[in-house]
Amino acid sequence: MAKKALEVKDLTKLKSVTAPHISPDGTRAVFVRTEMNEDENTYYAHLFHLDLATGETVQWTFGKERVSSPEWSADGKQIAFLSTRDEKNQLYVMPAAGGEARALTDFEKGVSSFRWSPCGEKIWFNAMAKQGKTFTDKEEKEENKKPEPVHVDRMKYKMDGLGFVPKDMHRHIGVIEIASKEVEQITEGDYHFGLESVSHDGKQLVYGVTREENLDFVFRQPLYLYDIETKKETLIIDEEGYFGSAEFSFDDSKIAFLGSTRRLQNATHSELYVYDIAADTRTCLTESLDVPVGDYMVADHQQGASAPGMRWTKDDHLYFQVSTMGDVRLYFAALDGSIFPASPDTEHVYGYDISRDGVFALAAISNPVNPGELYKLTIATGEREQLTSFNATFLEETELIAPEAVVAKGAKDWAVHGWLMKPYGFEEGQKYPLVVNIHGGPHAMYGNSFFHEMQLLAARGFGVLFVNPRGSHGYSQEFVDAVRGDYGGGDYEDIMKSVDHALAENDWIDGNRLGVTGGSYGGFMTNWIVGHTDRFKAAVTQRSICNWISFFGVSDIGYYFSEWQIDADMTDVDKLWEHSPLKYAKNVETPLLILHGENDLRCPIEQAEQLYITLKSMGKETEFIRFPQADHNLSRTGKPNLRFARLEGIVDWMEKYV
Repeated sequence: MAKKALEVKDLTKLKSVTAPHISPDGTRAVFVRTEMNEDENTYYAHLFHLDLATGETVQWTFGKERVSSPEWSADGKQIAFLSTRDEKNQLYVMPAAGGEARALTDFEKGVSSFRWSPCGEKIWFNAMAKQGKTFTDKEEKEENKKPEPVHVDRMKYKMDGLGFVPKDMHRHIGVIEIASKEVEQITEGDYHFGLESVSHDGKQLVYGVTREENLDFVFRQPLYLYDIETKKETLIIDEEGYFGSAEFSFDDSKIAFLGSTRRLQNATHSELYVYDIAADTRTCLTESLDVPVGDYMVADHQQGASAPGMRWTKDDHLYFQVSTMGDVRLYFAALDGSIFPASPDTEHVYGYDISRDGVFALAAISNPVNPGELYKLTIATGEREQLTSFNATFLEETELIAPEAVVAKGAKDWAVHGWLMKPYGFEEGQKYPLVVNIHGGPHAMYGNSFFHEMQLLAARGFGVLFVNPRGSHGYSQEFVDAVRGDYGGGDYEDIMKSVDHALAENDWIDGNRLGVTGGSYGGFMTNWIVGHTDRFKAAVTQRSICNWISFFGVSDIGYYFSEWQIDADMTDVDKLWEHSPLKYAKNVETPLLILHGENDLRCPIEQAEQLYITLKSMGKETEFIRFPQADHNLSRTGKPNLRFARLEGIVDWMEKYV
């Protein structure tokens, strides 16, 4: 029996398997499985236990909640995790032998992260505290409370996904006794502290904090080593840029951490550093890699796929993710400078943990025709064993299209990598339309990961082309930096030459039936394309930028992102306007559908409103769909009904005009 084509609501059948954590003795693991609930119009995530010897999985939490960040105590007898079962993200602990989870916190603003103390009797955590208040103080609830004005005196006063950022709230570090639930606040002041790591002897912390009164133009987070008994701080690093994801070596003599300087603003590669505490020196272990450390893959399925920055073994070896050539791979590094990949290519390692002896990894892995499962990887031999099969039924019933890797010559004859998917039911000798899909960022990448949206377009009869133009990660520092100051230049040329290459090499593509879509930076580029060519018969722009002049003042990042990416601010409106797709609206001949979330603060909806009204006033073929209660992450974490509507909108528009 032939497999069916993928459908929009297959999102409800998919299971996202993330956050694997191996027990200290290496015999067991816990992980999180997330699924979409259509009836409740939300997502639920639960904790699972995995026996690494037998492969048996057992669900440990149930109910209407989202579990995240599971972590074993040092003796392997307890599991701590965060859960939204009481609305706010609170800290829970449960016995590893089985039994009910117990809430440790009931904070007004919940808990953002935590780390076990090695004694197993207390847990360090990060949580918000109001000036003059403690974590445990409750706000008085007023009935019929009147709306209050918001007094703004900073530029960083709002954030996409959060709304207004309260200036009287700060993130602090505390510690809670498990038995008594007694809480002690460790840090103080009007600053945000980020808890990074606790030493194995329980005597030291690593945290990040920026002690600046005005953070509007501060883009740095120094890292400190903190002695718990003496309260002495030792500076680890203080440079322009972001540094974090710190972890102590097993003997507590060294600290590994990730960081990227501001040498090329937000295009700068992330590196892996090691700080020697006794010598007060640090070394960059990844200088020889011309690709970034970390996961920069663009996908739409995995939920809560946060991975550790790195993992130490007892032999002082390190494992970490690297984004390269459309893959996210696990890499190995030793302190002597040797470094090499520890997992194969053509896949996306989106979560992992390493056994303490370094013998095996437990990894969450996806590829274009597999939504993702857990695998045990034997490091020395490369042997792997699949341990979960939550998406097996979906894969047995549904035809997924394997993309073909393609390489075109873009601007300056640079190689532009991408992937081409044939439509579902493809027959030789037939002609098919093609949709070009452009990723956001722009400093991100498409690659070898499952992407429901791409599969849906193929299932509806379209070929799909998705490429990594300059500005994308994974190909070199020069390549990722090349888009800055040149939006609509070499990147546009890369995309169009990739289309030409696909047409020249594949006679099944109907060059008269081309569509284009993209979100965020991909939305900008969609707007730019339809203002500079009429080759496309349909376009869908999502959460896009059309006017860099207004974007400067309305986006939560606009006042610095514009300078970083366009190389211009409000003292050079001519350049901002030159790179604005709205300037070229009169040239648009392609029917354009505009999709935008009403709560998007990254690319605010006024960008869509300007574009829609301008095109409509000029008599252009355009429509506008607004998504209430949706921020910039609608396509990945938005409410299920809105995600369904978004996908149907894209496909319907392409079917109508292409």
